[in-house]
Parts: sequence; structure tokens; C-alpha cells
Amino acid sequence: MARIPYADLSHPDVSPLVDQIIAERGSVLHLYQMLLQSPPVARGWLNHLTGIRHNTSLAGNVREMVIMRIAVLNGAPYEADQHAPIALKEGMTQAQLDDLDAWAASSLFSPLERAVLAYTDAMTRDVQVPDAVFNEVRQHFDARQLVELTATIATYNMVSRFLEALQIHSHDERS
Repeated sequence: MARIPYADLSHPDVSPLVDQIIAERGSVLHLYQMLLQSPPVARGWLNHLTGIRHNTSLAGNVREMVIMRIAVLNGAPYEADQHAPIALKEGMTQAQLDDLDAWAASSLFSPLERAVLAYTDAMTRDVQVPDAVFNEVRQHFDARQLVELTATIATYNMVSRFLEALQIHSHDERS
């Protein structure tokens, strides 16, 4: 159970955002129900994540592979629960999802995917990215895509840290 209560979705301060979230996402997931404790934060988060998820030039399978690897590294089961079906829909295989915890020893990832996973690992674990790791990922992406990839990794580290600090889980009851 989450460490603090989820927001009351019927409160007048959050109603417009609830309507926007439902229109864009189909429902108010636990993440947004918690974020709605602060409508300004929820609004900014929604706009930012919409940009990352829907308005970048990254391939969907690359984006979702990054998100799933971050969920593994940060021990964020809610993030994994939400994104595994999306990752499969975007072209990752179940075998790739299963191998994400030990991707370096797996033969299931292309050179591009391996470069992205190494970059994700460096940004998530160490913050500073070694030149060799950056130079490898740079071979596969132009400047715009490198910015989008980096922003995606940074954003989903933020998401998993928020989820885990407040202990938001898929099985929690919603208001």
C-alpha cells in the first residue's frame, strides 16, 4: 500500500486534470492518482511524459526497452507491470523481457539495443557516462535522437524513484 493516500479524484481542484488524463490515457493509473495530490506537479508531469512517450522520434521498442531496463535496475515493479504489455506491443519479445536482467550475456539484443542498454545502465547506475559507452550509442542515433534517448532514460529514472519512494503498486486499491 502506498505510504500516503491517493488523491480524491472527485475533488474540484483535480477534475479538469482527471478528464485530461482519462482522455489521453484511458484511465487514471495509480501513478497519476498519487500525482494529483499536487495538481501543478501532476499537470507538468503529464505534459512531460506525453512528450517523452508520444512525441519523440525514438522507435517504440527502444523506448520501452529503456523503460523496462530501468524498472529492473531500480526494482520498480509497478513500472514493469505497466510497461511490459506496451513493450510487447512495440515489438520486444517476451524472451528479451526475460533477459533484461542479464542482457550483456544474452544473444537476443542487436548492436543498437546493446548500446542503448549500456547507456541506460551507465545513466541509471553511475550517472556519469563513460566516453566509450556514449561513443557506442552515438553511432546509432543523430543528435535529436540522442537528446530524446537521454531524456527518456532520465525521465523514467524519475518515475521509478517516485513510485518506489511512495511505494505505489499495481495491487493498491484506488479511491
